[in-house]
Amino acid sequence: MPVAVSSLLFRTLPLAVAVAALTACAGAAAPKPAPSPQLNTLYGQLDQASKGYETALQQARAGDAPASEQSLNTALDQMKDISLHCGSTPGCDPQRVFSVYDRLLRLKDGSFFAGDDNDVLGEQQPEGGADGKTGAASLPEAQRSVTLLRGQKLSELIAMNGPVKAALEMWLTQWRPNLMDAYVNYQFMRYRMWPEYQKADLPEALLFGIMAKESGGKVHAVSRSGAAGPLQFMYATGMRFGLSNDDGFDTRFDPAASARANAEYMDEQLKIFNNNLEMTLAAYNGGEGRMRRMVGDDPSVSFYDPKIYNQLSQETREYVPAVLAAAWLFLHPESYNLRFPKVDGAPGNIVLKRSASLTELTVCLGSAGGMNDGWFRTLRNLNPRLDPQAAQPAGVRLEVPKPLEKAYAARCVDGPWPILANDLHTAIVPVVTPSMAAAATPRSAPSPTRTRSYTVRRGDTLVSIARKVDCADVEDIARSNGLKHHHLKVGQTLKLPVCR
Repeated sequence: MPVAVSSLLFRTLPLAVAVAALTACAGAAAPKPAPSPQLNTLYGQLDQASKGYETALQQARAGDAPASEQSLNTALDQMKDISLHCGSTPGCDPQRVFSVYDRLLRLKDGSFFAGDDNDVLGEQQPEGGADGKTGAASLPEAQRSVTLLRGQKLSELIAMNGPVKAALEMWLTQWRPNLMDAYVNYQFMRYRMWPEYQKADLPEALLFGIMAKESGGKVHAVSRSGAAGPLQFMYATGMRFGLSNDDGFDTRFDPAASARANAEYMDEQLKIFNNNLEMTLAAYNGGEGRMRRMVGDDPSVSFYDPKIYNQLSQETREYVPAVLAAAWLFLHPESYNLRFPKVDGAPGNIVLKRSASLTELTVCLGSAGGMNDGWFRTLRNLNPRLDPQAAQPAGVRLEVPKPLEKAYAARCVDGPWPILANDLHTAIVPVVTPSMAAAATPRSAPSPTRTRSYTVRRGDTLVSIARKVDCADVEDIARSNGLKHHHLKVGQTLKLPVCR
């Protein structure tokens, strides 16, 4: 097994040994007050959950997978209740609780840390399912994301350290709408993107994590630095991996092509960085040349080693744990009180019966299939070569989710909705030149916004500063202070909004 991230992995010992170690540490410290009855009760429940882990292991070894799964789910339910009460119980050690919780999650993901325990659960299906399907369609929902990464399950490579925990909180709070949008967008593009990752034997959760952080699944996203597409390739890097101009279309915007290029990039960099996933992600964000110079002749060095971490930009320090946290939530949403929407992403197509643009189709489809936000983003993602405002002639074939085939026939061929959509689309808007607008618009003083000054201290990040301000997020603060790439300097003065 590669050792690139060995210092970060939870090389957990059997629970009895871990508890003994904790007890020994406590004995060496200064005397503490006796634990309260409430704390003793809570820790007793924690021990029960830990025993559930051992029971699940034994049942798995005995080949009784259903019983093992039931024991594990029962223990996880106990842990959720324990976690709920830990914060209100004096003396409760959250890290002690979390270590057991993390251990249970990793068991659920098919990840073990002791010799012959490997691959007892979550084994990979042989290529092709029982129904004869191959590729992404053959993977059961529960196992599709447990793909091995160079012989290691993804769960073994995600260390639940401070930065990853902080990123989990951000995805579950301020970034939550972005996470949900990314999930929906990905499900409709999955049939185009996931097979490219599967061919490279890379975890689907990793693909989702990168896409969620880079673009949120918006195929036509372009950054201020010129990175483009769902996986945000810079032009030169894209060219190196076959993303070029195809008859006027930038193939960085093609979901399948960008996923293929990203898989090739990850494969190349994983080999260079000794299968160190964090270093590879850092190279993707901050540039492989710079990361190679930092690493030098020691490819096993940890991403969090001060000689590496302290040289990284703030953006890269936050990017790597953010990708890993999104990947982890993709694997275990229910364990973080998160419920992704059910999405029928089966591919389909329609042949236009009458001329229409993607914007007109969006209007006539409305909220078909329960899509309250409308279908504009999905139609654009699945037909990236088309100008959404340009009318496509009758007979053109468009890619759409399978459920929209019937909705199109019912709503967009005849009746009032296509007429309404065309009337709105062809509306004439008066053209006003900038000089005319400037002459006609009276100048008014900008409305005052209350702000306060904040001096950046060592260890501050935009994420940690944003947590102190309930009425602004990271992007608001970066934009109002003109921060490029979220870069901060110790002693720098920032303007923060005053919450009302």
